[in-house]
Amino acid sequence: MKKRDINPVLKFLLELGPLVIFFIIYGRIKDKVFSIFGIDYQGFIIATGVFIPILLLSILVLWILSGKIAKMQIVTAILVVIFGGLTIWFNDDSFFKMKPTIVYLLFGGILSFGLLRKKSYLEYVMEDMLPLESTGWMILTKRVAIFFLSLALLNELIWRNMSTDSWVNFKIFGLTGALFIFFIAQNSLIQKYGKTSLK
Repeated sequence: MKKRDINPVLKFLLELGPLVIFFIIYGRIKDKVFSIFGIDYQGFIIATGVFIPILLLSILVLWILSGKIAKMQIVTAILVVIFGGLTIWFNDDSFFKMKPTIVYLLFGGILSFGLLRKKSYLEYVMEDMLPLESTGWMILTKRVAIFFLSLALLNELIWRNMSTDSWVNFKIFGLTGALFIFFIAQNSLIQKYGKTSLK
């Protein structure tokens, strides 16, 4: 499929929308119990069940409109289906709460493996969006790898030691905010090593 430009606001809504919908649904039904085929499910499990198809639909719409899907989105979608499915199948919310840990460990591990081989796998994924010199890519990749591995550890600490409400707030606002702040903080590196920057 031919790649096409997509309105950045629409792209942002499609990427963030499923999380917002999950947060709204969870907030409305978190204290309720639903009996389905004789099995009782907490609100979190039901919200997870709704989140999965909404996420897949948003990725499908994004693909139709733009003609492309980021590798990170594909991996995330697969893990959401796997861990979300396990959450529903075993009626155990710990599987879905572990999903961010697995995602960040996977990405952080892949980037770290690339660094050991003196390669920036991040460059392969983001080169079109962020033209940097090789040195800049290596520095950024190292920072992103450390950041992802730190988020994996943080997610484990929070979901294992805090309430479901706290984890949901961390997932929706904490992780999203941390990612935004982290990449904003890389502005000086981008200016220094950007191929279009003035030397």
